[in-house]
Amino acid sequence: MKDFTQGHVSKQILYFALPMLAANVFQQLYNVVDSIVVGNFIGTEALAAVGASFPVLFVLISLLFGVSSGISVVVSQYFGAKEYENVVKAINTFFVFIFASSIVMSVVGIYFARDIFIALHLPKEVINPAVDYLQIYLGGTIFMFGFYGTNAILRGMGDSKTPLYFVIFSTTLNVILDLVFVITFHWGVKGVAYASVIAQAAAFFLSTFFINRDDSLVHLSLKSLVIDWEIFWKSLKIGLPTGLQQSFVALGMIAILRIVNDFGTSTVAAFTVAGRLDSFAAMPAMAMSMALAAFVGQNVGANEIQRVREGFKVTLLIASVISVSVSVVIYFFGEQIMGFFTKDSNVIAIGYNYLLIVSSFYLVFSSMFIIQGALRGAGDTLIPMFITLFALWVLRIPFSIILSRPSFGLGIDGVWWGIPLAWCFGGIASYIYYRMGKWKNKAVTKPINID
Repeated sequence: MKDFTQGHVSKQILYFALPMLAANVFQQLYNVVDSIVVGNFIGTEALAAVGASFPVLFVLISLLFGVSSGISVVVSQYFGAKEYENVVKAINTFFVFIFASSIVMSVVGIYFARDIFIALHLPKEVINPAVDYLQIYLGGTIFMFGFYGTNAILRGMGDSKTPLYFVIFSTTLNVILDLVFVITFHWGVKGVAYASVIAQAAAFFLSTFFINRDDSLVHLSLKSLVIDWEIFWKSLKIGLPTGLQQSFVALGMIAILRIVNDFGTSTVAAFTVAGRLDSFAAMPAMAMSMALAAFVGQNVGANEIQRVREGFKVTLLIASVISVSVSVVIYFFGEQIMGFFTKDSNVIAIGYNYLLIVSSFYLVFSSMFIIQGALRGAGDTLIPMFITLFALWVLRIPFSIILSRPSFGLGIDGVWWGIPLAWCFGGIASYIYYRMGKWKNKAVTKPINID
């Protein structure tokens, strides 16, 4: 495990972030490979179905992911404070919550899948394959959350390399099963969903076996999974704002999808592909943010506030350089990359316009993510939640609706312009709040000297 409370700051963050970045890239390959296989071997309608399922899935899982992040922060701070008994209690609490909640979420999502897509005005020819994909995927969410949980715990204790190996294994298995189920067995979108579930289940069992090795601090078993209510409420205080934030962000994606659906199947397919590429472009900022959160969590727990400030500055600089480089690549090669997913020229043109507009503001996006990662690691999540909700629901969605109206002449491009508008507000507001310094007294382990 990695102790972030001593040593060279920039090297620690960068070396910790690189395996996380690689893991996030491979994790995104789940969705990318699904889209490539579906777009090339099944068709545009199936591609739109897989894409339409993602925002719905995100809504269902985002609250659980957010609340779980609170427990991960608590683990990180206890580990930094060398309170190992509480680390074990927090991890057990984490898995009790994960398993119970994922079962409830799966049942609800499977039952209401068709009603959700009908309410979103998804094109009729897309609804049946979308329902098939979503229901199968939701059936395996207990494995997805279990896999996420084991990786999050390892990262909270400073180990980012081992989760990378598990993600590579899972992604490779997913690719193989995608090709077998779709090309050989002709299972269509059902085959793509089954491939993801099986790959996640295999990775979860493998990672659990690793955590239970003899020299590990933690040993997972059904007997040891007892919830510690004091730690749970501490974690909920940190994680609930993040969970609500992610839930409302997910609902915002649903609202955007509802607007996009009115522009037809080709636009939904383009939104699917461009969204996959956009997620890839966001990976460096997200990885650096997660690394900084773990770094900040341990150093806040150890009362090393100066190291927190130094880590923030270094991470912001690295993420900025990467985001500008990604923007340049997308500007010159975005259209060709779109062509890997589909040969439909209309889909490619629509998706490329999305990428041109959004990628111009990746520097703003990465800065916002880094700032919020620092705040999250310190346990300060409530104000960032309100900032995100305001940017999304007061700015992005209303402007996307207004700018896409015929009177403005932007069409679907008006929807895309709402995205960077929200980022600009979120980045500025988050930085102002970080400078206020209230995050310094949010530790769960002990009071922080803020002088």
